Amino acid sequence: MNESNFENYQLSNEVKRALDVLKYNQPTKVQREVIPQVLENKDLIVKSQTGSGKTAAFAIPICEKVVWEDNKPQALVLTPTRELAVQVREDITNIGRFKRVKALAIYGREPFSIQKDELKQKTHVVIGTPGRVMDHIEQGTLDLEQIKYLVIDEADEMLRMGFIDEVEAIIKQVPPNRVTMLYSATLPKEIEKLCQKYMKNPINVEITTEVTTDNILHSMFRVKKDSKMDLLKDITIVENPDSCIIFCNTQDQVNEVMTELQQSNYSCEAIHGGLEQEKRFSVMEGFKSGDFRYLVATDVAARGIDVDNVSLVINYDVPMEKESYVHRTGRTGRAGNKGKAITFVTNSGEKYLKSIEKYIGFELHTREIPSEEEIKKAKPAFDEKMSERRIVKNNKTARINQDIMKLHFNGGKKKKIRAVDLVGTISNIENVTAEDIGIITIKDNWSYVDILNGKGSLVLEAMEHTTVKGKKIKVSKAKK
Repeated sequence: MNESNFENYQLSNEVKRALDVLKYNQPTKVQREVIPQVLENKDLIVKSQTGSGKTAAFAIPICEKVVWEDNKPQALVLTPTRELAVQVREDITNIGRFKRVKALAIYGREPFSIQKDELKQKTHVVIGTPGRVMDHIEQGTLDLEQIKYLVIDEADEMLRMGFIDEVEAIIKQVPPNRVTMLYSATLPKEIEKLCQKYMKNPINVEITTEVTTDNILHSMFRVKKDSKMDLLKDITIVENPDSCIIFCNTQDQVNEVMTELQQSNYSCEAIHGGLEQEKRFSVMEGFKSGDFRYLVATDVAARGIDVDNVSLVINYDVPMEKESYVHRTGRTGRAGNKGKAITFVTNSGEKYLKSIEKYIGFELHTREIPSEEEIKKAKPAFDEKMSERRIVKNNKTARINQDIMKLHFNGGKKKKIRAVDLVGTISNIENVTAEDIGIITIKDNWSYVDILNGKGSLVLEAMEHTTVKGKKIKVSKAKK
């Protein structure tokens, strides 16, 4: 098989077109190992670090295998956090964009009724946290009878967060004649037992080369606790990153660091588990789109941050769990880019440092604290960059959505409008075909239709003089 591109993976034109727009030019190691096996419906245990491209490794074959005409969910992906569920949903939507794959994320702290309503729509892939997925199963709002693919993502984190019993309960509810894939950075005994119990002759895939110094330059500074904030400012001046994530161990520490940086006029926001869900999502969206340059975060945010051009990660606090070091630093050096990971080590952090170095297999290089002369020399370039908006070089979602217009139709189920009616009407417009129609969502009183290939304005104009099932329906550009 040609490993240098996706051409020989027997993928449909729609999926290949999406990969091309998303600039997925070359499969990563995990994708080369996983994609052919999933396409052949093999169970898999994949040990791979974050940032290795594992989401696309299962998203690409799932999008390929989804049958668009089927209304019930065909794949279920379990994730440990809401942020990761949303990120996976976005990746699957992007890869399945031209095949019109509908993916839905379900998680806690969002109204159950809204998710229940969404699940009544045609949905191909459901991504969710174990607790909320279990809620929907128990309430009978998530139909699992057509599930052919079950993905357990970041299984070690599920175990750490105490979700493993719920994961097992969900596995028991899914049809036995399914393909099961488990992805994990580490494989604790409890995870191995789960695999032995519920998987059929699974193929083990281990990608061992991801935690190296190939793409990420790892280093550390020894520093007194009282001097950490001064060092943080000095390091950011000298390094002058395009974008940077600063990790702290507690919510209070995150708030303290963010306040101090904002007072020093840093373009900066914070994210942690104590924030309302809506605020967490808006902060993540702002960081992805370049609204600010510095993100201060706890480990809860380390999963689900998929921004290809984060150039620097700073561990303001040494992570207390060795796995967290890998997840934090895996936010940089992604998608073939180079990155830096810097850790501040105080006396109290020494005991965690040894455990981390043993786990990753190399010692962190100790750096000298920058001199006043270095800082003074670097300051003008830092000030210039701070006065500019951050340029996002590789926002995959924006790229694939640039030729898409979402239209709002003022009619839905109560007017007996079905997806087939909308497809029929729109594809009859001159110079528009069914290939130009994306995801369709039909509610009681209104509907949404994605129009692809830059033809949104054409459809919008034509619908002023066109009826659906003989009914005149007001059509406008959707606000969201």
